[in-house]
Amino acid sequence: MQRKLRLRNREDFNRIYRQGRSFANSQFVVYWRRKPEPGLFRLGISASSKLGGAVVRNRMRRMIKEIVRLNASRIVEDVDMILIVRKPALSLPYIEMEKSVLHVLRKAGLIKGSTPAPPQQRRPGPPGAGGGKPRPKNVPPRPSK
Repeated sequence: MQRKLRLRNREDFNRIYRQGRSFANSQFVVYWRRKPEPGLFRLGISASSKLGGAVVRNRMRRMIKEIVRLNASRIVEDVDMILIVRKPALSLPYIEMEKSVLHVLRKAGLIKGSTPAPPQQRRPGPPGAGGGKPRPKNVPPRPSK
């Protein structure tokens, strides 16, 4: 992947995390935002130390860069994006990893001709499972039936 297509500055990463949108599947999370100036997309890859040692993390980064490089013509322009690697991605063969990366990009609407998925609505939990006012500290809990 060309050097000019990489995100490297902490400020760029923080701006995308704060102002961008996110989409995920079980192997990857993508944060993205439109760039103010026109041009090609830029990519940053985040692989936590929880995934493994440096060898494992760098191998994942190289594989993802190669997937993006080979599919660059399909990715929309004028966006900055960050791909975060999750632990289940470690066990994927290359072909499955490519499908998963393209799936999360398609879900985010970053593949040309795709539309972003609608925002997820929060599902209400069971009654009494939160979401209401917090119980004051000086009130004892209700007895169960």
